This record gives sequence, C-alpha cells and structure tokens, in this order.
Amino acid sequence: MINLKISPQAKRVHLPEVVGKGYGTFWNFKGRYRVCKGSRASKKSKTTALNIIKRMMQYPEANTLVVRKVFRTLKDSCFTELKWAINRLGVSAYWEIKESPLEMTYLPTGQKIYFRGLDDPLKVTSITVEIGYLCWCWIEEAYEIMNEADFDMLDESIRGAIPEETGLFKQITLTFNPWNEKHWIRKRFFGEITGKDAQGNPTYKFHDSWISPDGQIYATTTNYLCNEWLDAADLKVFETMRENNPRRYKVAGLGGWGIVDGLIFDNWREEAFDIQAISKKAGVKSAFGLDFGYTNDPTALFCGLVSQAEKTIWVFDELYEKALTNRAICDRITGMGYGKERIKADCAEPKSIDELRDAGLHRIRAARKGKDSVNNGIQYIQGYTIIVHPRCVNFITEISNYTWAEDKFGAKINVPIDDFNHLMDAMRYGLEDMLVGPAFSFD
Repeated sequence: MINLKISPQAKRVHLPEVVGKGYGTFWNFKGRYRVCKGSRASKKSKTTALNIIKRMMQYPEANTLVVRKVFRTLKDSCFTELKWAINRLGVSAYWEIKESPLEMTYLPTGQKIYFRGLDDPLKVTSITVEIGYLCWCWIEEAYEIMNEADFDMLDESIRGAIPEETGLFKQITLTFNPWNEKHWIRKRFFGEITGKDAQGNPTYKFHDSWISPDGQIYATTTNYLCNEWLDAADLKVFETMRENNPRRYKVAGLGGWGIVDGLIFDNWREEAFDIQAISKKAGVKSAFGLDFGYTNDPTALFCGLVSQAEKTIWVFDELYEKALTNRAICDRITGMGYGKERIKADCAEPKSIDELRDAGLHRIRAARKGKDSVNNGIQYIQGYTIIVHPRCVNFITEISNYTWAEDKFGAKINVPIDDFNHLMDAMRYGLEDMLVGPAFSFD
C-alpha cells in the first residue's frame, strides 16, 4: 500500500489492483532513460500515465514535460491518457486540468505537467518551472522522431542540478510501437556495443529487455499478453492477426521490431518547408486523396503539392483517424480548411462519396479504376522526389514501412503488402490525374 501525499487525510491506493502486472521494473527504475517498445494494447501508455501521476503526487518538487513530435497530436493521446490515470487513481479533486494552454496542475503544491511538440523546438527548450524542478519527460510514440538530433536537443533540455536531499531524479521515458528495425532508437537504447568491425564501426548485441551496465538505460519489450484487462473480443483480434497476418502479428502483437526489406518508396525525405511559398511556384498544383476506413483501419486524407516540371511531391498535411462517420469526415476536412478542395476518394465506397458530397464536400470525386492501377501508380510516383513535412507523422510511418509482399518461400513479389497503405493509397488517388493523365486511375 502506498500513501499518496494529497492531504492530511491521505487516500490509500492499492496499486496492483489499479495498475496491474507486467511493469514492475519499468515502474521502479530511476536511471536516466526508461524505454518501452510494445505491441498495441500492451498498456504501456496507460502504465506510464499512471506512473507519472503517482510520482508527481509523491515528489512535491517534481514537474513533468510530455512530448510528441507534433503538438496537435497530444490532446487526443497523452493528455487523454493522463486524465484517465487521474480518474483511475481517484484523485481528480486534487488536479486542475486546462486545455488552453494544455496543462495539468497538482493543486496541493502547484506542480505542473507541461505539454509540448517538437514542431516548436523553442517552446521545448525554454520551459521554466514555477515550483521545484523539471525532472521527468515522457516522449510518446517516440518512433515519430526520425532525427536523433531532435532527441538530443530534448535530452539536453532536462538539465540543472537537483539537491540530493529532495530524493528526486531526472528521467526520460520513451514509449512506442517498434515499426522499423533501422530506427536510431534500436541502436541507442536496445543495442549493447560489443566492439568494432573491420571498418571501425561499432558492433552491437541487441536485447529485447535489459539494463545497461552503467544503470542509465532500462529498455524493455512488452505485448498484449501482459494486459489482464483485455476481454475475449480484444484477444480474438490478436489471435486472428496471428493466424492471418504473421508478419504484422510479430510487430503489432508481440512488440518485435519491424523488418523493412523491400521498401517500395526510397525516394523521399523528411524536411520542413514553407507551404505557402511552394504553392505559389509556377506549375505547382494541389492534390488531395481520401482512403476510407472505420473500425480496424483509419480514414486517411493525403494533402500534397505537385510540380510535374520539378518531379517533386510535397506532403504538407494529413488526416488519420479511426471510427469516423461520413459526417465526421466532412467536419474534419472542413475544419482543416480543405472543404472546398478537389478530393479524389476510393471508388469502392460510392455511397460514402455521395454522402460526403451531400454533407458539403461538393468537389469530392471517385478515383477511377484501371488495369494494374496500383503498380502503375507506384511506378509513376517512384519517378518523383517526395518531401514530407515533419508534422505528417503517419505518412512518414507508412512510407517507412510500405514494402513488397513475399511469397511462401520468402522471395519478394511485385505486390505491395496489405499494410501501411492507407495514406499510400490516398496519395495515389490524389495524384492520379497529374501524374499519369486522365487515361489512368488508381484503386
């Protein structure tokens, strides 16, 4: 039993009943870096949120910074998880929660949880706490940070001496789904340097879970099997995945690293650019494509600018969300400022297209089908340079993992995998006329 310091009449919370099992070492570790990769439904985010709220209430001088690559994604992810954790612990009376600015305050002491996006680095590096010390940082969906230098900047922002008598410690927590084995996180936190190769490059031994010899890193792998609160329907999703899509199950089910051999697009880079300046260039046209989803797959909107003369595609925005009705899709797109744009949508959903047109997206049209449309579209897009704005995190995830499928012998075949393809399909829909002319179509 742990007494949370919330009042003279302390509320007693039996943490094993509230938090569950599977994260004991993660919960108690106090080294500099605490890293958890895991499958979906592995409760890594919920456990982290509970841990942060518990720690904040235990240590009266600690403050926490919560970070994602793009600020706008925080409200529906970390912020919501932390609100859930506050309610789960039964301590909502002791917290003030604000949405403007996005912030949480522990009322008995004035400690704060701050929320920042790496898309505004100045706001990350300039945080000054009012009470106590900035001790902890949580980076959710850390795989979105493609540039290790961005992490180093954040790491350096958690600085300054802390008096030993406070019992406080500094720590950065990273949680993420391990889509790509080539991501810098794997070497940095899961790789133990064992020597050097003939060229002088370091060699590594990789761990699924370990504590580094210096005690500064705890990196672990978790999966849905440690989540005792999944019901039969939840478990059935993973069992079906295991039977029908073993490749995806290895990553999304068991938390293993994704193998990215056979990438379809290697003609892209992440780079910030001035959208208005690009749009004003001679010959540049806008392109919007929509791929439908609902329960298991997201609805995906691709927003791009295209120069046929420069053979360049600039990806500047995206929508990527599950469980959207057609009315909600219309509202989202309109709210993003694209309600009057010409949008090409998946022709397999004519009813949805009609409903969206009636709802206010008057310029939405169905993409046309054609023979070998997918591969034709891929071939044409491969002839362009794709520049992706850093805020398009879901597009980056998909294009980093969109590969050719394999036959039963493990050989690559000329068919894309049926995964990481929602924005990839939407891109083909949006670009069909500009890239290959009106005679072609992409389904």
